[in-house]
Amino acid sequence: MNPARCADTDYIQFLIAATEAFSCTEAARVHTGIDAPAHDAITRMLTRQPPDPAAVWADAVGLVARERGVLVVDDTTLDKPYGRQIDLVTRHWSGTHKRVVWGINLATLLWTDGRAVVPVDVRVYAKATDGLTKNAHLRDMLTTAAARGFAPESVLFDSWYSGLDNLKLLRRLGWRWMCRIKSNRQVNPDGTGNVAVSALTIPGAGLVVHLKGYGLVRVFRTEAPDGHAEHWASDDLTMTESGRVTREGLAWGIETYHRGLKQCCGIERCQVRSAAGQRQHLLCAVRAFLRLEAHRLRTGTSWYEAKRAIIRDAVRHYLTHPLYQLPPPPTA
Repeated sequence: MNPARCADTDYIQFLIAATEAFSCTEAARVHTGIDAPAHDAITRMLTRQPPDPAAVWADAVGLVARERGVLVVDDTTLDKPYGRQIDLVTRHWSGTHKRVVWGINLATLLWTDGRAVVPVDVRVYAKATDGLTKNAHLRDMLTTAAARGFAPESVLFDSWYSGLDNLKLLRRLGWRWMCRIKSNRQVNPDGTGNVAVSALTIPGAGLVVHLKGYGLVRVFRTEAPDGHAEHWASDDLTMTESGRVTREGLAWGIETYHRGLKQCCGIERCQVRSAAGQRQHLLCAVRAFLRLEAHRLRTGTSWYEAKRAIIRDAVRHYLTHPLYQLPPPPTA
């Protein structure tokens, strides 16, 4: 077999530099030299090279401190409103649009210490093809993180992932956790019986209750921006409200990551139809984000400014040698 004409790192660097068009054809157009890959070589790299989530970890390992920081789990829907012929595109709830849309769902396990935001594992949710639920992907990522030597101060996640199987896995791993819980979650505050957590009077400092099927947790109530009450739970019975606020702030890092991934790495823009091609593109986009994040940590330059700097040089070159001019005026 002939060696590949396009490496995954070539495509990753293209994703960092590109701003509008993220197709294989465009990637081929911007490569130069006699060994520049044709667009079909780039397509073959995406569709024939087996997608390997471990490549994300190989790029991320130098950016994390496994013995501290927190792990955050969340998923995001990548918009594909016109991509219904793409294999992985199905209907998913979108937090951006506040409704169900066509897209691809990507779950991420992110490490953060409040300064760095580093994706260490990702999974594509495609139950129709792989038979795995979002919660199964979560447990697989957590088990993998434990095998890689992580000892986080806490694991943070939304109410979607607050099922008993997930909480009990975290207890077996010996990891603290904090998450939102739904208002109808059954708890026992005083040994007299289970009630919905929303029915409790919860002081600002939180309240220790027995979570049905699990054990003792401390619950908190906060008010969301839309005026609805939100409920939080943690197995850290000594957690204070200020500690909960700090943890919530750390959890927000994954939303920042989602925004940067979509705006700076072209993760939603690939037009390859095959599932293998889409999976490879998603992994490459996450690895592109890791390079932008490494640059930010090293230089203090934001992801957005780093991309603008690439374009700025191209604009300078164009202004020095402008191509598009008006024709000379007609002579009398």
